[in-house]
Amino acid sequence: MMQLRVLLFLLHIHLGNGPRTEDGEEVRSLNETCCSLPAPSSVSISSSNMQHVLSFLPGPRTPINTSFSVEVIHSRKSLWRPVAACSQLMAGQTCDLTRVFQDPYAYYQTRVQAVTSMHRSIWTASTWFQPLSDTVLEPPNVTVSGCGNCLIVQLTVPSRELQQNLQLKDLYKEIFFLVRRTRDGAQFTLSLPYKDENVIQYLQPGVEYCVTVSAKGLFTTKSVSSEAYCAFTSPPPPSHFNALNVAFGLLAVFCVLGLPFIGLMLYGGRLSLELITQRLPLRNVSNICCKEGDDCGLVLS
Repeated sequence: MMQLRVLLFLLHIHLGNGPRTEDGEEVRSLNETCCSLPAPSSVSISSSNMQHVLSFLPGPRTPINTSFSVEVIHSRKSLWRPVAACSQLMAGQTCDLTRVFQDPYAYYQTRVQAVTSMHRSIWTASTWFQPLSDTVLEPPNVTVSGCGNCLIVQLTVPSRELQQNLQLKDLYKEIFFLVRRTRDGAQFTLSLPYKDENVIQYLQPGVEYCVTVSAKGLFTTKSVSSEAYCAFTSPPPPSHFNALNVAFGLLAVFCVLGLPFIGLMLYGGRLSLELITQRLPLRNVSNICCKEGDDCGLVLS
């Protein structure tokens, strides 16, 4: 009987020191999971045009051979799900969550854990993320051309289909145009509903303007501005100063090159006439009586 009690006591101690499980999964002790590895830091999600990327930093003094795993949870669900493509990330790598966030209207949270063959860190979680409201809309592609006293601004959004039959183009609600006159820097802003072709009117003909574009979305106000695109409303008029310069330049060239040529021609003609006069026989020479005030000369016949 005494031996049986001793065996039961030893079995109790052995079971108490063994790993504890919940729902068939091993639950590690606090000392084993919390403090073995430094936890990752700066876990955040950046999103541009509905492309979502998770980034993080390793904790201080993290071993070189440490990998990192990522899990995600849906706001309407209570279970964390591992992201298969991001289960063995190395330091400096990111996790593409574009296809993981399947519902653009839902809220998601992610967390990252450092892992080695022997140890794990505690999880570090990101803030809640909502794809439609937290993404940043990039400016569309822009081309600008003149139309007399106006500018035609063509906008092009990359063709890409999102979840739930949404197109990226559907997220653009308004376009903000910043129009600046190059000559003196005068500028104004204009807000128009999104269209592929936009006309900015009542501008000065023959003047250069630069246009900068940014977008406002249906669900987000986060956006970035494009670079400036410049064009003349119509071909610029010729500069009077430049025209005068060209005219005076041509006149100077004519004077330098033309006058000696003309002088040479006159001298050559006179010389030829003298030679011809000397060689022709003088057949009839008669005096011409001139009336008072008339010129007198010799007539060759």
